[in-house]
Amino acid sequence: MTTITTKAATPTEWDDVQRTLTGGGDGASCQCVWPVLRNKDWNATTKEQRVEILRDEITTGPPPGIVAYVDGEAAGWIRIGPRPGQARIVNTRTIVAATQEQLDDGDVWAVTCFSVRRDQRGKGLNAALLAAAVDYAHESGARIIEGYPVDTSAVKVSSNDLFHGALSTFLTAGFAVVGELRSGRPLVSLNLAA
Repeated sequence: MTTITTKAATPTEWDDVQRTLTGGGDGASCQCVWPVLRNKDWNATTKEQRVEILRDEITTGPPPGIVAYVDGEAAGWIRIGPRPGQARIVNTRTIVAATQEQLDDGDVWAVTCFSVRRDQRGKGLNAALLAAAVDYAHESGARIIEGYPVDTSAVKVSSNDLFHGALSTFLTAGFAVVGELRSGRPLVSLNLAA
C-alpha cells in the first residue's frame, strides 16, 4: 500500500523540493517563482536566478509550500502563502476583478501551484497536498484561502497546464466557487474562520 506524507518546505527539504520540481513539466525552469513575480520581473530572470529566489524564500521562511512524499520519496509540491506576497496574483486583472477580498489582506492566502513528478501522477497527491496546505494555512492564522484552478470538465488542457490545480480537487476539499477569471477558470475560496 502506498503511503503519502507531507512536510512544510524548510531548508532541510531543499533537495526534496528540487526533486519534485524536476520530474516533468515546467517546474525545473519555473522553480515555482512565477506566482511571486510580476510578468516584467519574471521575464527578466534566468532559471538560475529563479532557483536562488526560491532558495532564499525557503531559507528565510516561512515555508512557501509543502512537499509530498510517496513511500518516503519526494513526489509533489504545492505553493501556498499569503496572497500579498504573491505579486502576480495581486497584479492579475482577472483575479482583482473576481476576488471578494481586499488585495492587501495578509489573512487571505493563495494556492498558486501544484507540481507532481510525472512518475508519481495518479496517486492522489494533489488532494493530499491541498489538504496539507489547508492545515498549514489554518495553523498559520489564515482566514481565507483562494485558488485559481482549471475546470477540466469545461476546458481541455494538457497535464502541464494543470499547475493551477483541478477544480474538482478544490471542491472535494470544501472550497466553493466565488468568481470566474474566464471560461473554465473559476476563483475558489475556503473560509477557515467559519
